[in-house]
Amino acid sequence: MSLHRVPVSFADACAFIATWHRHHRPPRGYKGCTGVVTDEAVLVGVAIVGRPVARHLDTGHTLEVTRVATDGTRNACSLLYSACWDIAKGMGYRRLITYTQQGETGTSLRAAGWRLVAARPAHPGWDRPSRPRCAQGTEHMPRYLWEAS
Repeated sequence: MSLHRVPVSFADACAFIATWHRHHRPPRGYKGCTGVVTDEAVLVGVAIVGRPVARHLDTGHTLEVTRVATDGTRNACSLLYSACWDIAKGMGYRRLITYTQQGETGTSLRAAGWRLVAARPAHPGWDRPSRPRCAQGTEHMPRYLWEAS
């Protein structure tokens, strides 16, 4: 079975993520979306690229892969990560990052040519007295920062 990159709308990407992503809801914003389909035109994965969530990384030259979700089809994730880097470069960005949670292997990222650049400790969450937020269930999870290369 061959896989092919396709453009997808933000709405379609969010609907796919709502169904298939393991631990996050769809993001609120984006700069670009892409998808992967089979020879039969069945959508098997999507990725959303947006501004970095961390303010100090939002330099104007960096994008972040904020969501990747697949139905488990082999090689779909690595094709999506590769497509995201092509999207970022095509838009003139110099850096593309993403995070994985501790316990996720990063195999798809390595296969797409990404490199591990840092380990990040668990953060206590986004809730602040001046800015209340609902817990997402991922607040106390150490993460790894990856960069496309």
